[in-house]
Amino acid sequence: MLCLPFWLNNTTNLTIVFGVSSGIRKFYIAVNLLLEQLAKKGVNFVELPYVVKGMDVSFSGILSYMEATAPEKLKNNECTPADLCYSLQETVFAMLVEITERAMAHCDKKDVLIVGGVGCNERLQEMMRTMCSERGGNLFATDDRYCIDNGAMIAYTGLLAYAHGEMTPLEESTFTQRFRTDDVQAVWREDKNSSNMNGKEEGEIQCQ
Repeated sequence: MLCLPFWLNNTTNLTIVFGVSSGIRKFYIAVNLLLEQLAKKGVNFVELPYVVKGMDVSFSGILSYMEATAPEKLKNNECTPADLCYSLQETVFAMLVEITERAMAHCDKKDVLIVGGVGCNERLQEMMRTMCSERGGNLFATDDRYCIDNGAMIAYTGLLAYAHGEMTPLEESTFTQRFRTDDVQAVWREDKNSSNMNGKEEGEIQCQ
């Protein structure tokens, strides 16, 4: 979660162990279910671990609980696959809404922009929109045309960095799966008037 007061790039929360999208994908694999569509048919709420510490969240306990209990619950007809999807979605999204509201209060913000693959989920958008509305703010969200990571987004971010003098020689280039957002200096936000931009706004940069 990023809060951007003026030019500062502040990370206000951390998902512990793995992110929400990774957790949902792991659940897909564990029970072979399509979460969002089945969740709409869920009726009975199955209580799941709810781990929020300040503005940090952990989803690993939810996944472990699901893997350990879901097969038996389904076998004994204690719940349906739709109930599991509904319960997982409501629990995880409630955690996200809670820390988002806490971050908004901390940074004195009213509006929220949802991005990323999970940001396409209509239930998450509904819950987040309700919270924003109660705070007198707005939710900005879109569909999978813009939410899911794609090459154009990555290339444009690289172009912005390059335009501000951020370059890494090929022989020094590497990658890490645990790359943190707050490890990156968003120099294009800190210095929009850089001479490397040649007086152009971010949206006007073009590849030569």
